[in-house]
Amino acid sequence: MSRPGLTFSHIGIFVYDIPLMEDFYTRLLEFTVTDRGELETPNGAVSLVFMSRDPDEHHQIVLVSGRPPQLEFNVINQISLKADSLGTLRLMYQRMIEYGANDIQPATHGNAISVYVRDPEGNRLELYLDLPWYVNQPFRMPVDLSLDDDALMASLERHARSLPGFRTRSEWRAEVARKMGIAQEDS
Repeated sequence: MSRPGLTFSHIGIFVYDIPLMEDFYTRLLEFTVTDRGELETPNGAVSLVFMSRDPDEHHQIVLVSGRPPQLEFNVINQISLKADSLGTLRLMYQRMIEYGANDIQPATHGNAISVYVRDPEGNRLELYLDLPWYVNQPFRMPVDLSLDDDALMASLERHARSLPGFRTRSEWRAEVARKMGIAQEDS
């Protein structure tokens, strides 16, 4: 049994300073502007900037004007971007520091290592790398990215092994696939 073919594609964010936000996402995170323009909506005209890091996706993030400068509550909990390696995660962490980004917080969830940061309008971003194991969630603990790769990974694994639910990522994945009804049949 399989689920209908849906995959997550993109997110649109209402912003109040498109040039500032465009600079952050293009300069720091290397998104490329793929389109921009104006659109008439029932609430008036809005400006849009479409950005992507993948040439197969027209946009992964779209910035849309119209966000009030003062909001009592930001409904975006976080926007997460998956790193392809620990080296990439470290590079992005250093870029955030050099950029002067707000509220930079390296952390581990036991099953991933993350760097949290706020964009210029306060939306929380998570740049993360999955680890080869799983622990019960939620879990979060600060992590020291000044450790070399081997010491960092050894420390993360040692700590994860002490947490409830520790198992390999492949074991966890098989459990979730069964819950989703998409486990492969044994031959």
